[in-house]
Amino acid sequence: MTQGYVSAWKDDSVRAVLEVAGKFIESEVLAHREKWERQHFVDRDVWRRAGELGLLCCSIPEQYGGGGGTIAHDLAVCEAQAAVGETSWGNLVHSGIVAHYLLAYGTEEQRRTWLPKMASGEVIGAIAMTEPGAGSDLQGVRTRAVEDGDHLVIDGAKTFISNGHTADLVLTVVKTDPDAGHKGISLVIVDARDAKGFVRGRILEKVGQHGADTSELFFDGLRVPRANILGGVPGKGFGQLMTQLAQERLLLGTIAVAGIEYALRETVSYTKKRHAFGQTLFDFQNTKFELAEVASVAHIARVFLDSCVERHLAGELDATTAAMAKWWLTEQQVQTIDRCLQLYGGYGYMREYPIGRMYQDARVQKIYGGANEVMKDLVARSL
Repeated sequence: MTQGYVSAWKDDSVRAVLEVAGKFIESEVLAHREKWERQHFVDRDVWRRAGELGLLCCSIPEQYGGGGGTIAHDLAVCEAQAAVGETSWGNLVHSGIVAHYLLAYGTEEQRRTWLPKMASGEVIGAIAMTEPGAGSDLQGVRTRAVEDGDHLVIDGAKTFISNGHTADLVLTVVKTDPDAGHKGISLVIVDARDAKGFVRGRILEKVGQHGADTSELFFDGLRVPRANILGGVPGKGFGQLMTQLAQERLLLGTIAVAGIEYALRETVSYTKKRHAFGQTLFDFQNTKFELAEVASVAHIARVFLDSCVERHLAGELDATTAAMAKWWLTEQQVQTIDRCLQLYGGYGYMREYPIGRMYQDARVQKIYGGANEVMKDLVARSL
C-alpha cells in the first residue's frame, strides 16, 4: 500500500496476466467458494476454463503448450488468487511445481505427453512427497518402487497431497534403492486415470483452506512402466527435489505477501467504517499504531519478495535465501493477520468476514513447503 512503489518484475505482460487472473478468480472461483468448501475440492471445469484463458503453465514454453512466459507470469496468477483470500484452486502445485519438474527433468517424450494437457486443463497435476511418517525429512520416505522387468511395482502411502483427489498425473517420490540413502530416491510419473493398485483415500478435513483438495493416496502393487521414472534415470530424485524446492518456497512467499496486503486493505476499510465510543475504530491511537506497523511489515515483505523474484528470474536465487523468504514471509503473514483480526473484535472470529477465513487459511503456510523450523536450520548451515 506504499504509494508510488511498483514491483520491477511486473512488466506489462505480467500485469496483463494479473488482470485476467483477477477477473477469472472473481467470476469462476470465488463465486463458487461455498460449494468448493462443502465438497473440499474444485470442479474440473474450472481447470479447463483457466486453460482456455492461458492461466495454466504460463511459464512453460509454447512448444509444450504453455504460455511461453517466465515464472513471473505464474507468480502473477498465484498473487491474484491470494490477493482476494482464495485458497481452493490448486494451481500453484499444478503450474508452479509439477509442470516445472517435467520441464526441467523430464524426457522429451514425458514433456510432450503431459505438459500440453496440463496447460489446457485436461490433466490436473499433483506431487506426492509427504507420508504418514515422513514430512520435511524426504530421505525418510518408505514408499518403494521395485523393478519387475520393464515395469516398477509401487507400494506405499502418501498423505496431505494437494490436488490428490482430482489429479490425473501424480509425480510420486519413491525409493528405488532403499539401501542407497538419498541416492536411492526417484520421482515416478503415475497416471492416475486408470491405475489398478492406485487408491485415493479421504479428502482430509483441515483447520483452514476448506475448499482445497488435500487427500490421502495409497499404492498397492501399482505397476507403471519403468520409462515413467522422471528423466528416465533412477536415483536422481533427491537432487531434483532440492533444486526445485527453492521455486516452491518463492511461490509460498508470494502468497504470504499478497495475503498480508489483503489483510491490511480489509482491516483499514473495516476500521474506518466501524464506530465505537463516538468515533471510528481507525481514530483510536492503538488502531493507527497497529496498522502503521502492519503497513510497514507489508512493505518490507514486498520489497524482500521482489528482490527474491528478480534474483530467481536471473537464475541467481540460492536455496538459503529462498528458505529465508519462506520462513520469514509466512511468519509475518500469520502474525499480521492475527493483529488485524484483533481489531475486528468478535466479528474477526466469524467466517463471514474475510479476516476470519484468512486467519484459518494462513496457519499452514508455516508448515508445508518445508516447516519453518527446517528453513531456519537450512539458513543456519550457511552461517
